[in-house]
Amino acid sequence: MKPFISTSTYGFLNYVLALTLMSSPWLFGFYHVGGASFFLQLVFGWLQLLMAIFGRHQFGFVKAFPVSMHCFIDVVGGSFLMVSPFLYDYSSHVFLPQLLLGGLVFFLGVFTKTSPLIDEPQHVFRDGLIEHISDVDEPMIH
Repeated sequence: MKPFISTSTYGFLNYVLALTLMSSPWLFGFYHVGGASFFLQLVFGWLQLLMAIFGRHQFGFVKAFPVSMHCFIDVVGGSFLMVSPFLYDYSSHVFLPQLLLGGLVFFLGVFTKTSPLIDEPQHVFRDGLIEHISDVDEPMIH
């Protein structure tokens, strides 16, 4: 299957997901549970926000972090977020927000253009050297 989510849509949704993850204990009413259910949402939300700010996409401010690496981290982090209620044994209190938000992060990481999981990498051969084409729609100046 070909990736169908553009990097600009991905960049925008990263900010939305980061804010949703950070506020999910209060949005979904499980802040009183505490422990891993509270802590993992906040940490992963902050990680998403930092990666979005430093990402090489249209909404990134610093443009230092490749989108392909961000997608890979999203797949690993989203998978971990989906299994965390069962891994840390708080699924009897809350599991649906982690399952849905983790699944959404996983889905975005897999189906975004330039994702290393289903999109083939593009390389350019110049003077016998291999250069990777930038993740941004605009070419980067070296």
